[in-house]
Order: sequence, then C-alpha cells, then structure tokens
Amino acid sequence: MKKIYFVRHCSAHGQHRDSPLTKDGIKQARELAEYFNELPITFDLILSSPYLRAIESIKPYAELTNSTIQIDERLKERILSEEPVEDWMDGLEQSFLDEHFSLPGGESARDLLHRCNGVLNPLYNDSSIKHAIIVSHGNLLSHVFHQFDKRFGFNQWKELRNPDIYLLQFDDTDSMLECVWRPIEL
Repeated sequence: MKKIYFVRHCSAHGQHRDSPLTKDGIKQARELAEYFNELPITFDLILSSPYLRAIESIKPYAELTNSTIQIDERLKERILSEEPVEDWMDGLEQSFLDEHFSLPGGESARDLLHRCNGVLNPLYNDSSIKHAIIVSHGNLLSHVFHQFDKRFGFNQWKELRNPDIYLLQFDDTDSMLECVWRPIEL
C-alpha cells in the first residue's frame, strides 16, 4: 500500500512567497522532523511548494535524514484573486461548491486541481515510490483531499492548522485519507 503524507506548512510571517516561519513555526518544523523520523519507514520522495514557508517546514527533517527536497512550482499557493477582495472568504467557499468559480484573475478549483494533479498523478502511479511527503498549502491540499473524500470541503479547510499532516493510503482497489498529526498548541 502506498502512503503519501500531505503536510500543510508550519506557522509563517504572512502569505507572500518568501514569508519565513515564525518562532513557533520553527519549533513546529522541528516537531515535524521528530514525527517523521520516528515512523518505521523510509521516504522515497519529499516534494515541496517553492514557497519559503513550505520548504522551511520540511527542511529540519530533510537535514536530519540527509534527504533531498524536490521543489515543484505546481504545488505553490493558490491564486485566489489578483486583486484585493473584501469578501474573499465567500469566494473561497463558493470555489468548494462550484469547481469552475473564480474571483478576478484567480484560479478556479478545477484549474488548481489540474495544476497540482500534474504533479500528483504520476506520483500515484509510480511503483518505485511507496512513501512520500508533500508539503504545500491549505487551500490546495483541501481540494486535493476532496478528490479522495467528498466530505472534505470549506468547513474542513477552516479547521486546518499550521501545520497539519494528512495520510493518504491507497492501492489498486481502495484509498483512505486521515489526519494523523496536529501540532502541539504553543
């Protein structure tokens, strides 16, 4: 059975591409490293969003295990809108209800999934990869999770924390998605 650990990045100073982790986020990244290091498996692949907060979230584990982090631009944060939007939460909620909906200059859920599934589908089908870690962002991950569990939607996105780890286990006949770790409240 293939196991993919999806990680929402640790707490960061903002949403910009180069936003670093906060002091608490650095502690959380160390906790992630301990968690993954204690698992009785070896990871074949670590993939990350190109955003600094995602890379810094998994970097302590990669350094601990002498692993390489592969960066993929397609795992970047979703562009909800290119313009400031007052009611962005309403727009985000609508994107969970209508995969074609998008705010001005933004990505629809369908566009987002097309982008990230370009990374994920080959991974799902690569028999040489049994265990992987993917570090990305809550909005992107929520839509990925929805593909495996239709109950995962806007309300579940609101419940995500920084960081969170969801494990997707699957084989040719079955798949299961579950939250396997949440941060200790700092």
